Amino acid sequence: MNTHRIRVGIDVGGTFTDAVAVDATTLQLLGQVKVPTSHHHEDGVAHGIVEALDRLLEQTGHTPEDVTFLAHGTTQATNALLEGDVATVGLIGIGTGPGATLTRRLAAFRKLELTPGKRLPLAYAHVADADDAPAVRAALDEVVREGAEVVVASQPFSVDRPEGEEAVAAAARERGLPTTAAHDITSLYGLHKRTRTAVVNAAILPRMLATADLVDASITKAGVSAPLMVMRCDGGVMSLDEMRRRPLLTVLSGPAAGVAGALMQERISEGLFLETGGTSTDISVVRRGKVAVRHATMLGRSSYLSALDVRTVGVGGGSMVRIDGGKVVGVGPRSAHIAGLPYACFASAEDLRDAKVTTIRPMADDPADYAVLDAAGGRFAITMTCAANALGRVPEGDFARCDQEVARAALAPLAAALGTDVATAATKLLDAGTDQVKSVVETMMRDYRLEKDTAVLVGGGGGAASVTPHLAAVTGQEGRIARHNEVISPIGVALALIREQVERIIPGAGQEQILAVRAEAEAAVIAQGAAADGVEVEVTVDPQTSTVRAVATGATELRTQDRAHRADEADRLRAAAMSLRTDPASVRVLAGTPAHTVYGTEVRRRFRADRHPVRVVDADGVVRLHAPDARVETTTVGRAPEVLAGLVKEATSYGDGGVRAPALRLLLGSRIADLSGVLDPDPLLALARSELRSRAADEPVVAVVEVRS
Repeated sequence: MNTHRIRVGIDVGGTFTDAVAVDATTLQLLGQVKVPTSHHHEDGVAHGIVEALDRLLEQTGHTPEDVTFLAHGTTQATNALLEGDVATVGLIGIGTGPGATLTRRLAAFRKLELTPGKRLPLAYAHVADADDAPAVRAALDEVVREGAEVVVASQPFSVDRPEGEEAVAAAARERGLPTTAAHDITSLYGLHKRTRTAVVNAAILPRMLATADLVDASITKAGVSAPLMVMRCDGGVMSLDEMRRRPLLTVLSGPAAGVAGALMQERISEGLFLETGGTSTDISVVRRGKVAVRHATMLGRSSYLSALDVRTVGVGGGSMVRIDGGKVVGVGPRSAHIAGLPYACFASAEDLRDAKVTTIRPMADDPADYAVLDAAGGRFAITMTCAANALGRVPEGDFARCDQEVARAALAPLAAALGTDVATAATKLLDAGTDQVKSVVETMMRDYRLEKDTAVLVGGGGGAASVTPHLAAVTGQEGRIARHNEVISPIGVALALIREQVERIIPGAGQEQILAVRAEAEAAVIAQGAAADGVEVEVTVDPQTSTVRAVATGATELRTQDRAHRADEADRLRAAAMSLRTDPASVRVLAGTPAHTVYGTEVRRRFRADRHPVRVVDADGVVRLHAPDARVETTTVGRAPEVLAGLVKEATSYGDGGVRAPALRLLLGSRIADLSGVLDPDPLLALARSELRSRAADEPVVAVVEVRS
């Protein structure tokens, strides 16, 4: 049943600000608007955000009081770094003896290059003892004289002993200076990398604080009482207060919004998301229902910023074809947008009259092999979108669809120049463009061990139809274009979950320490507005680096989707059989909860033990978990500790690499608790008990157990 409550997502791009309204119950798209991004308005991008919100509410017939969730994504932090538009950072190093030597070396960060010829503006001062108030004041005076607008405090081993950094930060705040303490950015060891990450955070802090204040005031003035959230670079959202502390988390958040939309709307459990614009395609991975995240590279160096693992290829819907010697020799990296030319396929048949192919240099330093049409209506670019339309690859209603006959007319002169027919010319063009994407897709599938048979390709962005359908046809993989692909990013912002990640280096971490990290992550998302009953926490313990990592996610409200569209038993069985690549008749129901059904089959092998692949399918008919060989056991919350202890003991392996507990996942209520990141049996069982805490003793629990080799 529809309600009047809506979730609003706003994506602030470099040129346009897109906004969508999504029904808070059904999660269906209700409306979308596009306004120019207001970079030069006195209120900055805040003006465009409010304008987009006003138009969206008018279009959908809602009031500000109906907005139950409001979030925005922004490229402002990314653009600030790309353009070198940052504040001068005053870095205060703390330490004596060997520690002083280490911190004084941090002054070299002023050599970091933001843009060609422009270095990070940084002033350095040193204090031996942070408790020496006059010395701290003198250090602050020194960096302020050199132009510092924001301060970073850094000390060796501050993740264990933060008092020194906190003392300097407090003194800086007393002077009204925005401040970042390095240990607040990350709790991982590595003075150099930790401080560099903190310095970049500080460099964008004043600008982002000003924007946050303007947006907050503007939204409040507009009558919206829902707390404002901001898109993070790892696919979640955070509160505005958290963004004020760590604006660095918004860097690289543009691609994260798109994959968040694909994850929540398209319900991908295993595959790749390809967000295609006019000039490029961003490729990211979803594995076992989660986005792939890694430490990002910034300013040419590794950092402690956990961001979406996105790899960009310079091929998009507007990429132009290059020809030489009667052959297609490439596509891109130049696009019609860079060349300042319209797409040939969006011209009229009359405009394309008497069209002839010629070649140009879009930019002065480019090779003169980019093919264009000179026709009655002017000069036009021959693009990936033109080829996709000519082959009928762009579906009805798509943002990039045009008259197929016009597209074929646009390709006809190129086909003649290549000595072939239109369909072959269009195919050659798409082959050349998608070859570059295919190479990156294959690399990412190897990196994340995705199986070709189960990894789906999902296209988003306005140019999705120019890449994803052809790539799927070439590779033989399942592929589709996301619904509302042209606004998948603001949809992702509207549907994203609050997220927090806590990392600690704890040599020989015991179960109490691991549970403490888990509790810290859980408390952090609840503090930002997540409903406590729906928080999920994934814990990973890396024995090689002694890193304990907890990632908590939660919604601002417990979502109760309309069940009218949900899959029936036959649909769920078909989804499982398709994923298992077997006949439905050989698939059995192994277990179930009200939210999930567990299916399995048997793969007989001649000289090795038989395999028992498992798929967990949710009520919408979406495969949420792939297990290549697993045991499934049903019990109750009351009996689970004893049952799980036996299962873990039986499935734990021992070898030269040490003890390896099984990969354990629990189906509890409406969710899947993923405990597969823990290798030690005792902490694993402790985490399992924490998941069962406060649940009714007779509630069913399904355990999916995979033995690790």
